[in-house]
Amino acid sequence: MADAPVSATIQVALQAVVSLAADHREFPEELERLDKSAAMIRGFLAGADKDMRRPGVQNWVEQLEDEVFKADNVLDELNYENLRRKVKYQNQLTKMKVFFCFSFFNKIGFRWRLGSMIRGVNANLERIHRDAEGLGLAYKRPEAFATIVTGATTSRQTDSKIVRSDVLGRDEDESKIVKKLLTESESVSISVVSITGKPGLGKTTLAKAVYNNSQFDNHFDKKIWVCVAKEVEIMELFKMILESSTRKKAEVDGREVIVEGIETELKEKRYLLVLDDLWNHQEGLLNDFFTTLEALKPKKGSCCLVTSRLQQVPIVLGKSAKRIGRHEEQVVRRCDGLPLAATLIGGLLSKKRKEDWLSILEESLLNGDQGGIKQIIKVSFDHLSPAPVKKCFAYCSIFHQDTELEQDLLVELWMAEGFLQPDPQNERMMEGIGYEYLRTLLQTSLLEEVKEERRTWYKMHDLVHDFAKSILNHNSSNQDRYLAVYSPERINEKASASLRTLFLEGGIADDMVSKFKYLHVLKLFGADVEELPTSIGKLIHLHLLDISESSIRTLPESLCKLYCLQTLRIGMLVDGFPKEMSNLISMRHLHYDDDDTGREIQMPSGIGRWTCLQTLEFFNIGRQEEGRGIQELGTLKDLTGSLEIRNLELVNGKDDAELANLSKKPNLYRLVFEWGNRDRESDNCDEDVLEGLQPHPNLKELHIRYFKGDQFPQWFMNLTSLVELRVANCTRCRELPTLGQLSSLQHLYLTGLENIRSIGLSFYSTSAEEDCGSGGSITISRQTFFPALKILSLERMEYLEEWKDAPEMMSTAGEVHVIDVFPVLEKLSIWRCSQLITIPTPSRFPSLDVLKIKENCHVLLAENVLSNIANLSSLELSGGRSQPIESLKLVRRPESSLSIDSCDSLPTDMLEQLCLFPTLQSVELRHADNITTLRGMSCAACLKRLVVYHCQNLRELPEDLYQFQALEHLEIRGCPRINSFGYPNIGQKGLLKSLEEFTVDGCHELTRLPVEMFESCTSLRELKLSYCRSLITQ
Repeated sequence: MADAPVSATIQVALQAVVSLAADHREFPEELERLDKSAAMIRGFLAGADKDMRRPGVQNWVEQLEDEVFKADNVLDELNYENLRRKVKYQNQLTKMKVFFCFSFFNKIGFRWRLGSMIRGVNANLERIHRDAEGLGLAYKRPEAFATIVTGATTSRQTDSKIVRSDVLGRDEDESKIVKKLLTESESVSISVVSITGKPGLGKTTLAKAVYNNSQFDNHFDKKIWVCVAKEVEIMELFKMILESSTRKKAEVDGREVIVEGIETELKEKRYLLVLDDLWNHQEGLLNDFFTTLEALKPKKGSCCLVTSRLQQVPIVLGKSAKRIGRHEEQVVRRCDGLPLAATLIGGLLSKKRKEDWLSILEESLLNGDQGGIKQIIKVSFDHLSPAPVKKCFAYCSIFHQDTELEQDLLVELWMAEGFLQPDPQNERMMEGIGYEYLRTLLQTSLLEEVKEERRTWYKMHDLVHDFAKSILNHNSSNQDRYLAVYSPERINEKASASLRTLFLEGGIADDMVSKFKYLHVLKLFGADVEELPTSIGKLIHLHLLDISESSIRTLPESLCKLYCLQTLRIGMLVDGFPKEMSNLISMRHLHYDDDDTGREIQMPSGIGRWTCLQTLEFFNIGRQEEGRGIQELGTLKDLTGSLEIRNLELVNGKDDAELANLSKKPNLYRLVFEWGNRDRESDNCDEDVLEGLQPHPNLKELHIRYFKGDQFPQWFMNLTSLVELRVANCTRCRELPTLGQLSSLQHLYLTGLENIRSIGLSFYSTSAEEDCGSGGSITISRQTFFPALKILSLERMEYLEEWKDAPEMMSTAGEVHVIDVFPVLEKLSIWRCSQLITIPTPSRFPSLDVLKIKENCHVLLAENVLSNIANLSSLELSGGRSQPIESLKLVRRPESSLSIDSCDSLPTDMLEQLCLFPTLQSVELRHADNITTLRGMSCAACLKRLVVYHCQNLRELPEDLYQFQALEHLEIRGCPRINSFGYPNIGQKGLLKSLEEFTVDGCHELTRLPVEMFESCTSLRELKLSYCRSLITQ
């Protein structure tokens, strides 16, 4: 399909034209002509796929492409005028000057000019239509413009009951599936059969017939019917299975507990599981799901029957088809030893049915004369669907090779160029469609995902990038539409007139802006770009403006005329936003490179008019009468992602706070509430304000800063999806909220809560009491508080004296609950809690792996904790000059890491205790001034890292330092009294053979380093010597 790039480009542009035409009521006859012409041409375009090499066809396609883009420009201009009039009308309403008669087009000249342009486009499209007939191009009825379906539009529920008279003409299908489940499944633990097809074909009815087939009565030990009917997380799917299997609602949360419940029901049983109307098609999720099911060790012959309307649902196959097996060697040879080729083939086939595999292998991959990798990339591209995905893929090549591509930016660029069209059938947003297109490119391996600690980005392999660039620049016309250049002078006059995307390093002169009149995307970058031209307002087609990587600090008022602008990416502003920013009513994403200056900036006045807004990283509350009050957030129903709300002290109470409508914003996953004027006294208004800021239950992360109320609202208990909670510097708070029953909470950070003296039973539950009652029948069950918590940090809580344990048992209405607490807590950090002595019994922390007790914590706290906790992999102790930690004898077994800081009175024989930890791999000693020698470390045979920092009186290193054969990192800093590293024993081999990094800094009395020391350091990569003046002078 040599013309696939052209076809994809025009298909996308045609759809954009049709979509825009449908939105306007002006020129109804001409727009109807345009719609019909576009539909007919799409039919001929589909037929032209196989005729591109015929004389005249290539020219016909290029003419069509130019004309379609002209039509798109005309309709975009019509859309701009529509928005301009809407803004003007809204402004009139705001000023209470409503005109009795409002004419949509009161400029006759504009109406005449636009009408003339539309008539001209229609005439040309109709001529192109006739030319297609003259060229003999076959007409193929175009299918509805495809979209990728990701979610169920209904919430229907089904059951397994069936009326046999309803099953007509499906006996053969039923017999085949039953036979497959009875025979082929015997050789595997779980076999999977899927029934896929469009809605209304009877998939559920057929599944019911199979489920109730009499041959299964004695074959399966258990049958389970689960109606999914929506896109679900894997844990919710497991929960559905557990509830259907046990016939009662699952009261437990957490994947481990739920899967254990399923295991109890299904272990050593042969079962039939039906998943009716499954919407999940992500391969990773389904692989994870079925891997877990198989790990439950069911009887061989267990089966899973899946019905779905999605063709993307992977089919788990038992044995590879014989014909596929015959092609294996050819496929391997075609890959030519390149991992990229194998990855691309895997990504391509993973989204296809078994029947399609053979077609792709025989007709596309194994039947081409081109080189292996080029052919594979091309086949992967040709099979991308729907058509806009191809255009999105090609557009990625506008970036330089090795560019780190950001997910949100990619989707915003695609949207600005019109590659993403709304899906009216299931009301999906353009961004959702874009993210699905991105997933398609990842699944086919045309894009690669790179995950770092706190960031995920995407990249394109060099060979794939070259191919994509050839697609983007497939002819001389299209080459001029998307450019990344270093100087505007390099763009000729003809190119600038058709340019749609411009990435420009360096500034752009005011008089040059008008040359790029059809720009949809403009990115200006470079430290020397300090000013945005005032003529920017003439770019009426602009959808995305990115100046975040420039030195621009002021926005011109003319920016407020860009009524089509959807995305604005900016850096730090000095003078704030222009006065009329509220006119940008198409705005969907406002990205501001926030730093400390962002806290001072005034928000755009009347931002509540941006009703399409999704991205707003922060909102600084200002004066309500200036259009900067919190009520501006109320109309922004589509806000998505993260939002930080500051200056909450300016909100008058609960009623005003409720105007933000946060409880009706389900797409916000992170919220930060921050009060300013940190030294102010509370007037009890803060509690009312926080009460009115109740978020949607979907919230996953919540930060609260400088809140001056005495207590927190009850809505905390409703945040069932909350994963992380940070409460900081709430200095008047007397009691913590009830958090123990939040089933999803994994990270809890409590900092600077100066007024908290006790963490009581209400921390775990509102009904945490130790009354088991007496008499009558008693039911015993288990209940877990903080079932998912992995990290708990208590910092700067200077007056905290006790942290109470949860009761061993609780009773409610004749039922006794055995209480478990913190079953999966891995990391506990206690810092600057000088009065804290009592904490829960350490046995409550069975999974504790990392323990930090730092800075001025009470000596008794350390002893109470250390004496009862085993199996730590990392222990960090920081004593403080007035309250030393007396001994490490209490520690049972830190497996890999030990850090001691600022423990002045540490006993000099402390290091001898290291013999108790033979597996220790890392030791750090900091500010331990009473330590004079490191003798006694010889037994730490596994030690890989040794850091000694500012131990002022340390004179001797271990006498057998050279025998630490596992040591990789040795760092000695600020130890002025060390004068020698000793001498290795003559004749010994393998001394410090693993040492890679060696640093000595600030050891003023060190006179020499033995040459013999380095003779065996064959792995040494880095040697740093600094501020060792005696060593340097000799």
